[in-house]
Amino acid sequence: MISSHPSLASLEILGSGIASSDRISALLEGTQMFRDFEWAQISALSAYIQLYRATPNTVLFREGEKGDFMCVVLEGKLEIRKENHQGVTRTVTTALPGRSLGEMAMVDGEPRSATAVVIAPAMLAVLTHENFQLIMRDKPALASKILLKIAQLLSQRLRQTSGILVDFLET
Repeated sequence: MISSHPSLASLEILGSGIASSDRISALLEGTQMFRDFEWAQISALSAYIQLYRATPNTVLFREGEKGDFMCVVLEGKLEIRKENHQGVTRTVTTALPGRSLGEMAMVDGEPRSATAVVIAPAMLAVLTHENFQLIMRDKPALASKILLKIAQLLSQRLRQTSGILVDFLET
């Protein structure tokens, strides 16, 4: 059902099969993205997810690239960087275990809005757009729950960003 992904070629793909599916389920269970999911839903989802390892300084994706996967940080640490109008790159946040990245790519298919760089050895659970399409076809209720969770996470992040912007404008 799943296969390695060309834009993730610089990462080490980890395991496959039933044992891997059970391992993925156990790892996803406590993440921000999937902690509200029932075990049966996480177990079904894990069949569409692949685990990858990444070393420090690996660029997971670049601002402006086509976005065709999202991931959840299971171990390690990533920096999310954005370039301003003067061409200066700044770190806007850090992604620690449990955090998801790249969700907007699953929703809108637009180019990446930021760059993600591994800064500590990481293990990532990756859901490609192609596999998400399979979930929509095979398990529409699960796909709906994933989309709702993505919408909730994006809404939370927008609220946080709006608060930061207001604080910045007031200074």
